[in-house]
Amino acid sequence: MSGLYGLYIHIPFCRRKCLYCSFVSQACGGRPPAAYLEALLSHIRQYSRLEWVREREISSIFIGGGTPSLYDGKSLARLISAGRDSFNCQPGLEISMESNPNSLSPAQLDLCREAGLNRLSIGVQSFNDRLLKVLGRSHSRNEARQAFGMARAAGFDNINLDLMYGLPGQSLTDWRQTLEQAAALAPEHLSIYELSVEPDTPFAELKENRRLTLLAEEEVIEQENLTYSLLERQGLERYEISNFARPGRQCRHNLNYWRNGSYLGIGAAAVSCLSGLRLRNVDKAETYIKMVRRGLAPLAEGEALSREAAFRESVIMGLRMLRGVSLIDLRLHYDLHPLDYYGPALRSLVERGLIVMDDNYMRLSARALPVANQIL
Repeated sequence: MSGLYGLYIHIPFCRRKCLYCSFVSQACGGRPPAAYLEALLSHIRQYSRLEWVREREISSIFIGGGTPSLYDGKSLARLISAGRDSFNCQPGLEISMESNPNSLSPAQLDLCREAGLNRLSIGVQSFNDRLLKVLGRSHSRNEARQAFGMARAAGFDNINLDLMYGLPGQSLTDWRQTLEQAAALAPEHLSIYELSVEPDTPFAELKENRRLTLLAEEEVIEQENLTYSLLERQGLERYEISNFARPGRQCRHNLNYWRNGSYLGIGAAAVSCLSGLRLRNVDKAETYIKMVRRGLAPLAEGEALSREAAFRESVIMGLRMLRGVSLIDLRLHYDLHPLDYYGPALRSLVERGLIVMDDNYMRLSARALPVANQIL
């Protein structure tokens, strides 16, 4: 085998769209179409015949959305099995799936476990019912706790919880309580995101009409600082700007992204990056289904990344990790050094103590982490 890559499978359906969501997803009222699942299975078979794929091994499978857990257990088990059986898989394959608390059931989780799912991500966002309503979420804090217990009972020993801070009307006490309730469950991983109001979302419209009051920057920074200190005491190490894990529980699939590795995208709007060739599938699920049925590659666009474009992406993605990006790897793969390429702009960040270069790595300093998104 000549290398490793990740497999991403996108399921774009949600029970309803959350008010802040800018992802490619669509409300389906709770019953995602069976035709989409069949298209995914056909697309997997199409890709499994590619020489590029046959020469390599999958290091991880990630089923994301949308809300993949809207499908029943038998459907999800078919999808997981197809991913495992159609490709060369590395021993100890990590198989993750995103879910919502109120779309999980014991029978469904049992079937997924039997098929090979070994990492579950639960979109909790908050343990405060008032704030869940602000976000437009369809579950309650009790349902979030019940979902976690259900996953443990099904045998999952690698669980991630998604949480959000910087929410309208969220006090520091509110955020502390959510963090403490999450930590009390003892998950192996936490993904923690600051609210970002994206264009073409209900939140963006509310903000434009002055009906959405966001927290002041100082309040958001207070919440960030609380996050790092509280989770460190709980044994959850920050390894990426938004991600915390217990030792050995970092998300392998996402680490591959941040290391600018190759990945194959299955499903509507999914992106592939195969040895520098970037492909994006059509956005609409209906179009995706029709093209796959006809035996066509469901592609919207593709591009071959230049050496410099791939270098820039490696730098930006690598700086998301607290360890940073390897200067040796950058030189080996691209024959470029960041100081030579970015010149005075990067030197200024180094002089201001925002970027650190040591031990052949370039990384964000502790001072830079709260403003990382502005730097990157």
